Amino acid sequence: MEIPENIQHQLNQFQQLQQQAQAVSLQVQNVEIQIQETEKALEELKKTDENTEVFKQAGTLLIKVEYSDALADMEDKLETLQLRKQTMSRQEERVMKKLEEMQATIQAAMNGMGQ
Repeated sequence: MEIPENIQHQLNQFQQLQQQAQAVSLQVQNVEIQIQETEKALEELKKTDENTEVFKQAGTLLIKVEYSDALADMEDKLETLQLRKQTMSRQEERVMKKLEEMQATIQAAMNGMGQ
């Protein structure tokens, strides 16, 4: 039994969407790891005294920075990462919903062929 061209096209789109979903999921995981690392660094920074020397990595260099600047930078970075995670999670949900809808459409079309 040969698969009609329109169903084959839908299957191709479905595969592309699966790849997109996988890529978005991987991005969400990467951002979650960055959030955990940033939270840990921020926690350690808050444990230190304000007079402690603080260094910031810039490429392969460590640059001395003011404690308050380092604290503000880490808090900003954490906020940005959390917003990025929210956005990407919403994107992931939309892609997964679209995948479910496409799967149902393709199954219905395939079942219709068998009759």
